Amino acid sequence: MASQHILIVDDSPTDVQALKELLKQIGEYEISVATDGAEGVKMAIELVPDLILMDVVMPGMNGFRATREIVRAEQTAHIPILIVTTKEQVSDNIWAIRQGASGFLNKPVDPNELKPLVLEALA
Repeated sequence: MASQHILIVDDSPTDVQALKELLKQIGEYEISVATDGAEGVKMAIELVPDLILMDVVMPGMNGFRATREIVRAEQTAHIPILIVTTKEQVSDNIWAIRQGASGFLNKPVDPNELKPLVLEALA
C-alpha cells in the first residue's frame, strides 16, 4: 500500500521540522513542503496530497487565502486542511473553518492534539 502524503505549507524551517518530527511519531508519511501560500496551492494541485497542514502568517498569499483556493479547486476540494498557526483568537478559528479548513491547531503544536486530527483526516 502506498504511504499517505502530507503537504506542509509553512515559511518557518523550525516549525516545518517540528511538524515532521511529530508526524514521524504518528506514522510513516510521504511529506512535501511549500514555503508560502501560492506554492502551497500549486503543490496541492500538482501532488494532490491526502492532507495539508497550513500555516496562516506567510509572505505573499496567506494560509487563509491558500486554503480558500485549494477548497474551491475541483481537483483539490476533497483534501482535508488543518490550519496550524500562532494566531490564537476564536475569530481566527472561525475564519479558518469558513475558508474550508477541517481543523485548527495552535503553535507550538501539542502532539496529543495533532495525532487525533491527523488520523481522523487520513481515515
